[in-house]
Amino acid sequence: MQSAVSHWQSKLNALGPGILMATAAIGGSHLVASTQAGSLFGWQLFWLIIVVNVLKYPFFRFGMEYTLATKQSLVEGYKQKGPGYFYSFIALNIVAAVVNTAGVLLLTASLLHYALPVTISVTLLCWIILAVCLLILLLGHFKALDNVSKIIMVLLTVTTVAALVVAINNGLMAPVDYVGPSPYELAMLGFMVALMGWMPAPIEISAISSLWLKEKQQQQVITKQQGLFDFNLGYWLTAALALVFFSLGVLVQYGQVQAVQLGGVAFAKQLIDMYALTMGEWARPLVSGIAFLCMFGTTLTVLDGYARTLNESHKLLPVKQSKHSLNMWLLLQAFSGMAIILFFKSALGPMLTFAMTLAFVTTPVFAWLNFSLVRSEPSIVHSPLIRTLSWLGLVYLVGFALVFLVWKFT
Repeated sequence: MQSAVSHWQSKLNALGPGILMATAAIGGSHLVASTQAGSLFGWQLFWLIIVVNVLKYPFFRFGMEYTLATKQSLVEGYKQKGPGYFYSFIALNIVAAVVNTAGVLLLTASLLHYALPVTISVTLLCWIILAVCLLILLLGHFKALDNVSKIIMVLLTVTTVAALVVAINNGLMAPVDYVGPSPYELAMLGFMVALMGWMPAPIEISAISSLWLKEKQQQQVITKQQGLFDFNLGYWLTAALALVFFSLGVLVQYGQVQAVQLGGVAFAKQLIDMYALTMGEWARPLVSGIAFLCMFGTTLTVLDGYARTLNESHKLLPVKQSKHSLNMWLLLQAFSGMAIILFFKSALGPMLTFAMTLAFVTTPVFAWLNFSLVRSEPSIVHSPLIRTLSWLGLVYLVGFALVFLVWKFT
């Protein structure tokens, strides 16, 4: 009995990188993309959410496996694979870091602006949220991020499931004879690609997760079993919450008179209003809290994660590095994101769509790269199921990316 307790205690103590990955993922992809898919098309794309999460699973898992086996990050693996891959990753990562920071920060501030009883400008709220995040990260670094993310995930899971229970109890809000639009028309391909690009997260999150694991390994010994338990818990919790948000979109907003807003901020506000209208005004604080927790957790982990990948890339370049370089990259990324908000606020919606689409188009490259890295490591052996899922995932990602590119440019 005592050994069983200590076994689970050791697994719980090792939790961290997988939960951080989940916190980073549950943001724009869940609150906006998943809920929006349900709101627009009803249950028609429920299968797609499941398939995308299942087929992307091996490539996120490989990042953790590679670090558990080699004690190296994926970024180091990319460097060893060749300069073309390494510099391509750096270029894409810089774009993703700045645009994603701006996007999640603005969405977080907009939701807080909408929920607060007093009027504070969105720009000022961006500065306040950014300051709080930087304070947590600069003073506490990984340990603070690790602890805060666990609290956020517990609160987020409980409140989101509670909202779903209420929505199920109220029943489907769409009229019985309502027939919604089809997502399978060619015109909807762009929407589906954007949905899949950030579902459950951009592929570079696998590199970020490997760096979080490497940091955790400096604090304690993480066995392969513990590391994979942490990853699987975080990944499948993320996938389950994607389905919960999707279901909320169907139950609360599908078939309503008010047209669904496709802009992230506008849609999130509309969703909160719709909850209050269909469930009662009491639901507004609950949904506002869920939305804010989603985005605050994502903002915090995006700031830390991308700064770590930028710093790791910097370390692997033949240039001098300061001992405070991680903090420098964190501040540079934060203020670059804020500059995007200040100067290109009106174009942020198209930029986010561009980032989500870019994430999907580049996913096959980095998915294959992660796959090839673990295949070249003799100590990593996969089951037939994982190998099959990997090849199916590659075929799906490459095939869909080619279809999209042909559709986009012809």
